[in-house]
Amino acid sequence: KVTTTAGGLPPLGFLADDDKTPIGNEPNIAVLVADALGLELELEVKAWADWPLALQSGDVDAVISNVTVTEERKELYDFSSYRNDQLGWLAGASNDKVPAIKEAKDIAGLTVGVGSGTNQEKILLAWNQENIDAGLEPIKGGEPEYYEDYKDALLAVASGRLDLYVGPNASLAYSAATAPDQYKVVGTLNGGWPATAQIAVATLKGSELAPAVTAAINHAIEDGSYTELLEHWGLEDEAIPASETNPPGLPRP
Repeated sequence: KVTTTAGGLPPLGFLADDDKTPIGNEPNIAVLVADALGLELELEVKAWADWPLALQSGDVDAVISNVTVTEERKELYDFSSYRNDQLGWLAGASNDKVPAIKEAKDIAGLTVGVGSGTNQEKILLAWNQENIDAGLEPIKGGEPEYYEDYKDALLAVASGRLDLYVGPNASLAYSAATAPDQYKVVGTLNGGWPATAQIAVATLKGSELAPAVTAAINHAIEDGSYTELLEHWGLEDEAIPASETNPPGLPRP
């Protein structure tokens, strides 16, 4: 049983027209893994905050939902990498006061949205503090605007309530490509800034599932189905040459 929590983040994970079938890159990765292991797949959609407990309680066997490998998470979970972690900055297409976002100073004085409890939140807070320490203006309001639903963040960006939203670049690029009159991506960065991070399948530590999942992903890489899948969803720039079990993760805070 696998859970995916990106229920509203095209092209990573979203619901089909029947409003109940999860589709997207993450559910497709789950299919690749299950097929390679000869297992029947039972896919569930859960809220992001619920995946750790679902895994620890045994309710699910694996989580495939844009989860970044961190050293802190490795204390409880094993990981099998399948994609590089890339974040992006989304702005309104007509918002000409937002510069290209390349470094911390570029977000000074802007209204910025983010999802709570994410690695992008950590980066945003670090950049904001860097600006404050340098005597620059903090982000507007002194702290981020928090959005649990990506659709709400999109509305806020389109209406001008948000100058920027930082999130998985795959989803932001998809939004900009499908609605170029409303959105534009004004910068990208690795999700492990200033280090490099990877996205991975999470399994319970000690369950011995991770090596099998890693082998399944590498099988998909070798036979080309992995590359074909990422290209289908426009994620080929985030491809990795090989999956690793428990690769180096983001350092502890």
